[in-house]
Amino acid sequence: MTRQQRIRAFVRLHTFLKNHFSDQKLSEELTLHEGLNTLIDASFSYNGWFSRPYVEESLKNIAFMLEEKDLLAFCTNIPEKTSAKRVAVICAGNIPLVCFHDVMCVLLSGHQVIVKMSEDDKLLLPFFLKLLVHYESEFESNIRFTHGKLSEFDAVIATGSNNTAKHFEFYFSKYPNIIRKNRTSLAVLTGDETAGELCELGKDIFTYYGLGCRNVGKLLVPKGYAFNGFFEAIFSYADVVNNNKYGNNYDYHRSLYLLESLPFLDNNFLILKESMDLHSPISVLFYQEYSDKGELQAYLQTHQNELQCLVGRSYTPFGCSQKPVISEFADGVNTLEFLLHL
Repeated sequence: MTRQQRIRAFVRLHTFLKNHFSDQKLSEELTLHEGLNTLIDASFSYNGWFSRPYVEESLKNIAFMLEEKDLLAFCTNIPEKTSAKRVAVICAGNIPLVCFHDVMCVLLSGHQVIVKMSEDDKLLLPFFLKLLVHYESEFESNIRFTHGKLSEFDAVIATGSNNTAKHFEFYFSKYPNIIRKNRTSLAVLTGDETAGELCELGKDIFTYYGLGCRNVGKLLVPKGYAFNGFFEAIFSYADVVNNNKYGNNYDYHRSLYLLESLPFLDNNFLILKESMDLHSPISVLFYQEYSDKGELQAYLQTHQNELQCLVGRSYTPFGCSQKPVISEFADGVNTLEFLLHL
């Protein structure tokens, strides 16, 4: 299979996803679109975090990533002929299709992928990989799923928690690997953001209910920052509390902080709590004050290896943390370069 064949199949996948959210569906693919809608509903029945709006958000972000011009630029340095290796991808399941980029990189680089799905997200990826095979039959020999112990592989890409990463590092130390740990994202506020910018920040906080490493879990704010405008700007996201899982987290942490007499701010769907900690629980947003730019930069420097994304006027624009471009790699590790050097 040539590089151009691989790219063309992903371009067709982009077109399918784009058409799925428009009135331009191809007549010969209507059954496929119906099947995808059924899978989206089934995903929520299986995993209560995977509500339709956020599954669809994930699909739209993948479509955005697969624009043809971006794909072509991304694949510029991939050689026409590659000595194919067997690359195991161990998927996380915190947000829908979170492992798509890794699997895409393996396939575009000309390698074979062995996918070990998360039990929390095992319905959607097989559909899209079968769709790729439908568009380019030669992909079939390059895709394998495994449900048990991994075997017959040459390299590993694994994503998990800090605890699981320790196990991954032990078991896969003999193989070329990328092993990812817990990361989170921050937003830096200056105090003069517009209501529109703060509303967009709500996307960075609440998309996928805050489960992703690209979700903002903490605000860095100037001393004496008033949160009234922030709470007003994010009110349109109040519906998140109607998700049972999110609502249970909100009720639990609110009760816990009340019982422990801990100070916090609350707007009936988000708890805002001052904390030096970096990783906030679901339904809680930490904040920390800074006195000047020097203190801010020192804090960011100290925690740079724990951060996935920085949101703010001088960083990733508000509302865009969940829309990485195709060349933006998790943890700053160039997955494609790793694959091309196997």
